[in-house]
Amino acid sequence: MDAAGVIRLFLVDDHQLFLSGVRTELGDEFDIVGAASDVDQAITSIRAGKPDVVLLDVHMPGGGARTVIGAVAQTHPAVRFLALSVSDAAEDVIGVVRAGARGYVTKTITPAELAEAIHRVHSGDAVFSPRLAGFVLDAFAGQVMPDDPELDLLTAREREVLRHIARGYAYKQIAKRLQISVKTVETHVSAVLRKLQLSNRHELTRWATDRRLI
Repeated sequence: MDAAGVIRLFLVDDHQLFLSGVRTELGDEFDIVGAASDVDQAITSIRAGKPDVVLLDVHMPGGGARTVIGAVAQTHPAVRFLALSVSDAAEDVIGVVRAGARGYVTKTITPAELAEAIHRVHSGDAVFSPRLAGFVLDAFAGQVMPDDPELDLLTAREREVLRHIARGYAYKQIAKRLQISVKTVETHVSAVLRKLQLSNRHELTRWATDRRLI
């Protein structure tokens, strides 16, 4: 973040028209410190520019988003990545998340929603649309949560609700997926927040992301 408190944003996409559009829509809210249209250029320029957040397409010449994330993470682990793609394929979403992206949204997103997603990724949240979050939940559902004294305070159902909340699901969507009432979801969320001494769902998402629970 620059001296004025504005998030430093770097853009990666091989479509120049799209890059121009993003600059136009987001240029007043973020400090856009650079852009790249291929993998090698992206890696070199991100390392030089040291942005807070990188908004990058998934498929590009030379290896794609996973190559960029992996290379930059070795030298600048503090840089956070938000994937923005036309693809909503499960394998793309899961692959980029495994590489280290903090979020994944599709190009149907509105400028206001994209700006919010960038702010949330910068603050430590994981950001996914509900459909894409479902892919990630399914992919990681079989993983065992690590030992954690705070996590041990939660019941199995509270952990399920925690994962869904952290992936961006609304209460009604969680209720439908878990086949419980919305009121029961609200009760579980309140219990999780109380036990973990958190104030809201954004803090909960950050807590879960830091522990790689989602």
